Parts: sequence; structure tokens; C-alpha cells
Amino acid sequence: MKHSIGWAAVAALLVVSPVAAAPRTPAAADLAPVGNLQVAEAAYQGRKAIRVEDLGPPNGQTDKLVRLKGATFGNGEIELWVAGSPGPGANTGARGFVGVMFRLSDDGKGGEAFYLRPTNGRAEDQERRNHAAQYISAPDWPWERTRRETPSRYEAYVDLEPGRWTRMRIVVDGARARLFVDGASQPTLIVNDLKGGAERTGGVALWIGPGTIAHFAEVDIRPK
Repeated sequence: MKHSIGWAAVAALLVVSPVAAAPRTPAAADLAPVGNLQVAEAAYQGRKAIRVEDLGPPNGQTDKLVRLKGATFGNGEIELWVAGSPGPGANTGARGFVGVMFRLSDDGKGGEAFYLRPTNGRAEDQERRNHAAQYISAPDWPWERTRRETPSRYEAYVDLEPGRWTRMRIVVDGARARLFVDGASQPTLIVNDLKGGAERTGGVALWIGPGTIAHFAEVDIRPK
């Protein structure tokens, strides 16, 4: 399992805004990859970024994460720039899955997440377009279960392109969460029943799915 990163540059990219305090830049040691990932400093489309690549199995858990150690989040807002695309050799089901997990458990196996499927955004298939944005709740509510038991409730269309910078803003209040994309005034996806419950709190992590190469920049966490 390979982890390599220019920590000084990464520290300048991430901003955590605690309650009633000015934004601060976390120390380099506050980043912790989980899963078989390669994490590295990168310049990408005009931004200094964190590049995260899925190296495939073994993983040991469902979600592949880069935890922002020291970040605690229950309610509030999270904003960040993301770009995702399938990596070389990825299987045909790869979509460039990229997003963020919040209220993350200490063991990294439980949490709420919003993520994007960039290759679905302009697919010539309406059903795929309808699955461009997704909510999941680990470990009990992966996308397969939400789609099977509550079709369309936790997925939505949004215009996306693989590898293009996309702005995500997540607003969380109790059991409710909203995902806003690219500065839109109205949410792309509305969740009124976060599966972890209204009182859950935990960490924050950058999230990718199988076969993905992703870039992340300008992460801003604003707890309430």
C-alpha cells in the first residue's frame, strides 16, 4: 500500500473552520489515507490539489478515504472542489466516483456521504444521467440498497464531466442534508432522513470509489 504526498503543499489546501474561530490550516499529519490508495500533491487545471488514486484491492472495507484528522463535524457546511475520472484499466462500471464522507466513525467504516458519478452527467442514457449524484450511509446503506429499496430517492441528475473541477457544498442540519453543485441556489439532492440519525457526529474524509483517479482542492469545513 503506497502513500506519498507533499505535506506542506497539502496543508495549504485544506481549511477547517471551527465554531467561533477563524479558519485554520491543519497540520500535515492530519491527513490519513484509509484503503489501498496513492495520495500525492498535484497541480491540476489551475489549482494546487490533492490527487487520490484507487490502487485496487485489497481494501479491507467498503469505502476508500483520506481522513482529515482533527476535523469533527455534526451540523454545518462543507465545501470543496472535486474532479474525478476513471483511471487506466478501470472496468466498464467505473464512473469516476468522487465525493466526501462526513460524520465519519473512528474506525472509518461508518458515515454519511454524498458523491458524484462524473461519467453519468452527459451519458446518452437518461437512466444513467438520473444517477449522477448519490447519497449513501455506511455501512448499512450502500447505493445498491438505496436503489433497490427506495428507487430514485437518494440519487439525482446534475450536469457533470469527467475530470472537470466541480464545486460541492453540503449543508447538514440534524437528520437533513442538502447537496448543492457548482454554486446552484437550489439543491441537487435533498435527504430528509440521514440514516445515521440526527445526533450523529464524527470526522470528515475525502471519498473515492473503485477505479477512480480524483483531485480535491480548497476544502472548507464550517461546523455549526
